[in-house]
Amino acid sequence: MSLLSDLINLNLSNTTEKVIAEYIWVGGSGMDMRSKARTLSGPVNDPSKLPKWNYDGSSTGQAPGADSEVLLYPQAIFKDPFRRGKNILVMCDTYTAAGEPIPTNKRYNAAKIFNHPDVLAEEPWYGIEQEYTLLQKDVKWPLGWPIGGFPGPQGPYYCGIGADKAFGRDIVNSHFEACLYAGINITGINGEVMPAQWEFQIGPSAGISACDDLWVARYILERITEIAGVVLSFDPRPIKGDWNCAGAHTNFSTKSMRNDGGYEVIKKAITKLEKRHKEHIAAYGEGNERRLTGKHETADINTFIWGVANRGASIRVGRDTEKAGKGYFEDRRPASNMDPYVVTSMIAETTLLWKP
Repeated sequence: MSLLSDLINLNLSNTTEKVIAEYIWVGGSGMDMRSKARTLSGPVNDPSKLPKWNYDGSSTGQAPGADSEVLLYPQAIFKDPFRRGKNILVMCDTYTAAGEPIPTNKRYNAAKIFNHPDVLAEEPWYGIEQEYTLLQKDVKWPLGWPIGGFPGPQGPYYCGIGADKAFGRDIVNSHFEACLYAGINITGINGEVMPAQWEFQIGPSAGISACDDLWVARYILERITEIAGVVLSFDPRPIKGDWNCAGAHTNFSTKSMRNDGGYEVIKKAITKLEKRHKEHIAAYGEGNERRLTGKHETADINTFIWGVANRGASIRVGRDTEKAGKGYFEDRRPASNMDPYVVTSMIAETTLLWKP
């Protein structure tokens, strides 16, 4: 066995009390994830007990070169599915040296909304359906598609099985298991309508924890695709033509919606969302106008409609919710590249705090 193999198979937790912490944050584009690792003297389970750290923001598009130090504040801890043992992943948000949140720190404002007494009292829950596309590394063309060509039309691929229908299942299954190991509240996976497009679901999770879970799940997925030599895309419309696009449908409920009479609360919330449709669309992801065309299970970007069991609506209410008279609704407008801190907190703000 080579020295490299020995090192790869080394279980650090069996040889030392030291722990490796991988600090993770969102970069300057709002979608690129960055990370770097440091050694801790022992296990830590509380993010407030972790040391703050810093990085060169001029290299991530988040600070000028003359004053480029950006601070990392640890916010959530997960088990590390790559190093394993007692090693951890740490989701952080980002601040100036003076302690002010930098513009790309969307978690800061989200936390303020989720900590509002009226929001806390309603115990908001979220379920986020994250769609994504796997691309061949050198040509940036969907995995399993013929180079420069197309597979057969959509139909057999959604939740499909077989070498000619499901492309990248090993990556998807590895991601599922890694997220479970990490302690992320991931509840399922499935193949999507366009071949090489997949989905995983986060939740139901309370408040900002759904956002932390989703960001770290994205991080783990990109690390796994890195190992596999495959490119991960969150583009809301990666392929032009008669192909489904990629979204991040966001399911939402409050305590009042989950209790008897909740259906009326849901309808009032949808009315508020309709009145702020343009503001939500502006915050729901880059390039979403290429996705929300009124085709391929979407509503037109300029039109707000809702309906029961209607997957071509802006807001869908499930038949179970209608029948029970309580439950949740699904906001189908967010793009796959949305920031969950922005989308979830905005839904809470509009439905629970905003006064028309």
